[in-house]
Amino acid sequence: MSDRRPLMPKATAVWLVENTALAFDQIAEFCGLHPLEVRGIADGEVAQGIKGMDPVTNGQLTRDEIARGEKNAGHKLQLAESKVQLPPMPQTRKGPRYTPVSRRHDRPNAVLWLLRNHPELKDSQIMRLVGTTKPTIAQIRDRTHWNSSQLTPQDPVTLGLCSQIDLDAEVKKAARRAERDRPEAEKDGDKQGTLLPTSETTAAHGTTAQILAPKAAEEAPEETPEQEQARVFAKLKGMTSVKPDAEDEDESEATPAPSNETSESKDEENSDKPKDGE
Repeated sequence: MSDRRPLMPKATAVWLVENTALAFDQIAEFCGLHPLEVRGIADGEVAQGIKGMDPVTNGQLTRDEIARGEKNAGHKLQLAESKVQLPPMPQTRKGPRYTPVSRRHDRPNAVLWLLRNHPELKDSQIMRLVGTTKPTIAQIRDRTHWNSSQLTPQDPVTLGLCSQIDLDAEVKKAARRAERDRPEAEKDGDKQGTLLPTSETTAAHGTTAQILAPKAAEEAPEETPEQEQARVFAKLKGMTSVKPDAEDEDESEATPAPSNETSESKDEENSDKPKDGE
């Protein structure tokens, strides 16, 4: 079947059945109907009360095309080109989502669920998903809604207010916008806070001490001449205070105390000498 169809196909089929000798298959092919439906029109069982519409006077079919079809049962009727150029249809802006009346009392619950589980969504995105208004979203967020005490968060997909595909698309769009609006400083901070891979930490010098040594050397401040002079004087002063104590220790080691053995040997020598009276 061709994609192009005449206006009011059933009324056109009624006229062709009544005023031409075309086959049922040809009429069905031209009007986009089933052959049995065209047969029912011929029998008076289908399209009762429908007035036939002449496709010739409407410029949708020519007399020559009808004659060729009547002579050849295998010929397919071609829709005539319109002599009137219609202006292109303007692209209408998509309006808010229509919510059935039976589901409208569930919209505040769905809005509360979206605010809790997807705070990155903008109000306009919630309006597209649920079909609510911006003041209602603000009241639910600020808990000033007239029925805020009775609201329970419910998934809008399970409530039938939107499809899972639409919800995922809006969430991805909000995530991309949040990533784009993040400052560069936060992105760099996230990179610095992550652990380095093993290949980078063990590649250059192997050990942790070798890796940290250059960093410690870089962090150590340079010593000024005044600081260096004060450090030298402090070191010399400490050496002079320690030197007398060291000398005393050396003298004590050089002159040992008299032992008991030497005193006993001297007493024996004195006892062996003869006294003057003897």
